[in-house]
Amino acid sequence: MKGPLFYSKILLFGEYGIIKDSKGLSIPYSFYNGALKKDENPSKEALSSNRSLKRFAEHIQSIDDAEVRFDNERLLEDVNSGMYFDSSIPQGYGVGSSGALVAAIYDKYAFDKITVLENLTRDKLLKLKAIFSAMESFFHGKSSGLDPLNSYLSIPILINSKDNIEATGIPAQQVEGNGAVFLIDSGIIGETAPMVSLFMDNMKQEGFRKMLKTQFIKHTDACVDDFLKGDIKSLFKNTKQLSKVVLNNFKPMIPLQFHELWKKGIETNEYYLKLCGSGGGGYILGFTEDIQKAKQSLSDYKLEVVYNF
Repeated sequence: MKGPLFYSKILLFGEYGIIKDSKGLSIPYSFYNGALKKDENPSKEALSSNRSLKRFAEHIQSIDDAEVRFDNERLLEDVNSGMYFDSSIPQGYGVGSSGALVAAIYDKYAFDKITVLENLTRDKLLKLKAIFSAMESFFHGKSSGLDPLNSYLSIPILINSKDNIEATGIPAQQVEGNGAVFLIDSGIIGETAPMVSLFMDNMKQEGFRKMLKTQFIKHTDACVDDFLKGDIKSLFKNTKQLSKVVLNNFKPMIPLQFHELWKKGIETNEYYLKLCGSGGGGYILGFTEDIQKAKQSLSDYKLEVVYNF
């Protein structure tokens, strides 16, 4: 048995901001993926995945039937006979490892499921997002449901606000282009829950709330608009500002050894770094107008290009 593949995702813009109604833009990233599987001779990883699937299956049974109904009998039968999630998506890296699993389970076991083939109205997208939020809360305590949505539909998602999301098209990649969005591996596993609770603590301070609204959300929204319009010049100007705001106000979310690199990018304009997901480790997202220069400047790190301008 092997189920369909579900991809990882990258939230290009909107981390933390979407909690407070900023815009956001999330794209599927097919380099990493996962699928539900059963093996005759399961590996150690498969057995470990199966154990956590058992706990997840229990959580699924507690979801309100009015919201979504699952074939719990078949799910438990499959889990008890050794089903696991075979995934190349790194966990704690901000690229949606739990989102892909949630998408796979919904796809296989939900009754009356909403599919990518039908007309995806805003109401259907919001319904899916609410279902995925309830499912993914098992992993993070609180989930927006966006990661599984992206993984399940495998199309870019534009978040206008909490209650206004739409499937969107993004400008075609320029394969020969010098500009790029890239990932840097921090080498540290990030934990989502403590980072989000730190952010929520900061939100109690008036100064932080004001900064979020007048700077962070302002530049995030502008970056989303620039990216979708293909206005590269304005995009880099706003990404630089966003990178500065994050360095000044989200330091605990940036691994210590990256503070200087972050600053260097802003000072030299060779690249601009931003959080990928909740931060604290995992991947760091980079934007550059000249990928060769950025590679030289960050030669101690392996850069994974995810999009070319």
